[in-house]
Amino acid sequence: MRVSVVGGGTVTDEEAARAEAVGRLVAERGHDLVCGGLGGVMEAACRGASEAGGRTVGILPGEDRDAANPHVDVAIATGLGHARNGLVVLNGDAVVAIDGGPGTLSELGFAGVFDRPVAGLGTHNAPGVEAVETPEEALSYVETALDERG
Repeated sequence: MRVSVVGGGTVTDEEAARAEAVGRLVAERGHDLVCGGLGGVMEAACRGASEAGGRTVGILPGEDRDAANPHVDVAIATGLGHARNGLVVLNGDAVVAIDGGPGTLSELGFAGVFDRPVAGLGTHNAPGVEAVETPEEALSYVETALDERG
């Protein structure tokens, strides 16, 4: 399974720790992590996944693959700016959203369009977002939701 981890480009230490824990769990459970490839939640989640031996994919807004954070294994330059948010969601089987602003909200909208299960950790209260309290609950929710779909 691929898990798209989305969230703010700038984060508090607490939000970074949550994102890193999510990334670590994604890798420990044998999943690949997809994100926007830059800083904040994206970098923290990639760091957690990378340190746990997982594979990370960063779908970048610009044209330079070298702009990816240092924990991205596969950088995909799009040149699409924020329009790349749809690709971040489309390339995951499920979404975990952590914190975030308008860009994250757009990704939650795409999750609805693409019918992806979404677990939210301190993020927007939006249709289709299952609010959870911990990284473990987030991963368990999206895994169960996908299992139930077959």
